[in-house]
Amino acid sequence: MSDKIRAELEAKRAKLEALRRAKKSRSATATPPVSGETDAIREREKAHIHNIVSNLLGERGSRHADSTPGSSVPSTPAPGRIGLGHNALELVNNGTRSISRQSDSGSERGAQRNHTLVQVGGDGPDSVMSSAFVPDLIEVEQELFEMPQKERVVYDKEVQTAALDDDSGPSIEDLRRQLRQEYEQAQQQQQQRQQELEAEAAKLDKEIEEEIRELTEEERASILVAPEFLNFVEQSSKIVQRALNDNYDYTRDYTVGAQTGEDDLEGKRVKKFCAFWDERWCKNRSITDADWSPRYPELSVAAYNKNPAAINEPDGIVAVWNLHLLERPEFVFHSQSDVLSVLFSPFHSNLIFGGTYSGQILLWDTRAKHLPVLKTPLSAAGHTYPVYAMQMVGTQNAHNLITSSTDGMVYSWLVDMLAQPQESLELVHTGHNKTDEVAITTLDFPDNETTTFWVGTEEGNVYQANRYDRAGSKAGLNQHDVYKGHHGPVMGLNFHPLAGPVDFSDLFLTCSVDWTIKLWRAKNAGKPSTTHTSIQPLYSFNEADDYVYDVKWHPQHPALFGSVDGTGRFDLWNLNMDTEVPTISTVVGDRAINKMQWDKKDGRRVALGSSDGRLYIYDIGDVGVPRESEWTDLQKTLSSIAGANAAQMNLEGEQSSSRTLAGR
Repeated sequence: MSDKIRAELEAKRAKLEALRRAKKSRSATATPPVSGETDAIREREKAHIHNIVSNLLGERGSRHADSTPGSSVPSTPAPGRIGLGHNALELVNNGTRSISRQSDSGSERGAQRNHTLVQVGGDGPDSVMSSAFVPDLIEVEQELFEMPQKERVVYDKEVQTAALDDDSGPSIEDLRRQLRQEYEQAQQQQQQRQQELEAEAAKLDKEIEEEIRELTEEERASILVAPEFLNFVEQSSKIVQRALNDNYDYTRDYTVGAQTGEDDLEGKRVKKFCAFWDERWCKNRSITDADWSPRYPELSVAAYNKNPAAINEPDGIVAVWNLHLLERPEFVFHSQSDVLSVLFSPFHSNLIFGGTYSGQILLWDTRAKHLPVLKTPLSAAGHTYPVYAMQMVGTQNAHNLITSSTDGMVYSWLVDMLAQPQESLELVHTGHNKTDEVAITTLDFPDNETTTFWVGTEEGNVYQANRYDRAGSKAGLNQHDVYKGHHGPVMGLNFHPLAGPVDFSDLFLTCSVDWTIKLWRAKNAGKPSTTHTSIQPLYSFNEADDYVYDVKWHPQHPALFGSVDGTGRFDLWNLNMDTEVPTISTVVGDRAINKMQWDKKDGRRVALGSSDGRLYIYDIGDVGVPRESEWTDLQKTLSSIAGANAAQMNLEGEQSSSRTLAGR
């Protein structure tokens, strides 16, 4: 406040000083010259006029003396000595600022007409009278020029130091007193406002306390079971748990170098990332299938069968798990029958398909509730036997869901219409003893193939089938080409991915309950056999000690694949390193591992579905990163395997021939 008043005072002082300067400049301009200066100017003008008149009179006198006869008289004064009489001089002296305006010619004519005798030589008797020229002077006042008025600058105490008048403003003491009063008033007003606010707050608190009352037990129960409250608690708790499950080390020191004694095999080992299990939903259930989201790499889905101990719970469920939410599933979907197969739609990230034990195909949407949004009818128009295998084929704009059941039926469905199948295909084989049906347990399409597919059956054989008639083959099961090698139901079938500089998409793997894994090369579908042909596997992996439930090629590494068995073991095989034993073998748990699935991003993680209801996520590290020479090395490995098979076949042929000869 004091700074503001000081600033106002300084502004007032400056304004007062400016007004005083303007007033003095106006008074100096209007004041006439002082008497001393006026006398000096008059003296200078008088002398100047006197000189002019003397010069004129001298010139006229000389001319008059020359033209007059008396000019030759002795003792006549010279023209330069001719002067004016006393009266003439007095006339000149009294004529301030007066000059003769007659021209020289006029002066000469006047001089000829006006001659006056002037006494020369004084008043004595000897004085001689001579004629002299007496001009006719006319008194004319005229300003010749205007002298500029010089500004008078007088430096005195009043100009040098500006003094405030007594009545220009309040004194410093008055200002201080005024400021003190204003400050005290502001403090009082602030205290008064604070007291008013406190009183109002107290009043509001009292009113709130009067309004709030204790809820009854019925009201509390109704709030706790309200759908809005439950949705809010579930969504908010998910967000909190995701944040708490973040395993990032916030105290990590990046200035510290690498730790000493670090294991060199750290990047070559398989690490357990997490295990998903929820007591409410997973207790007494087994995982029957698993898949990864094609859009969100942190989301995986698992299908579960029935819990015999939970009568009021749904028979089958599908749980979507999040890597950032370990304690409970992100979504849970219900089914009226055991869910045997599950699939994330590769073209719609919100859609999940499931195949059930009853034969129904269910469609769930993560944006909807727990129940399916679409499902197939329980009639002859759809499956009536368990659906163990399904796959989505086609492109973004034209794709179909292919499903198969153990009665040999293969259906093609449109995603948005599950009321009836778009296509139906029955796979039968006339060579079967009791029935022509082919009980399909697994199914797979090669990459970039939408028509021809291969199926694994309960009898242990693998068949090739076509959805449509094509050149050289008809729709349905290929009756002549039979892939024989397993001695039990085929549990898994998977084709080599079409990735890398070399195409190995004709290779596929199968696994069975006969404890073996078989490597096959698919025959060209365009050239089917015309007679019964038994196709043998390229190689058989016999390292397992129990049922081998699933096998999958790695999506990036050409020579790497994984398998799971009934002992709870997860094996990684690298054909370029060893074909006899797995490269890495890890015991996941003490229960059987039913299904496995690589993530769709880079194949770094694998989901393992256990029969105890746990979904294990393992990280294989740099094992799945291929070298540039892996494809050529795999070609060499396959050539060596083919050579070993040929030698084995020759040896078996020789032994058979020797036995035949010995029998004879």
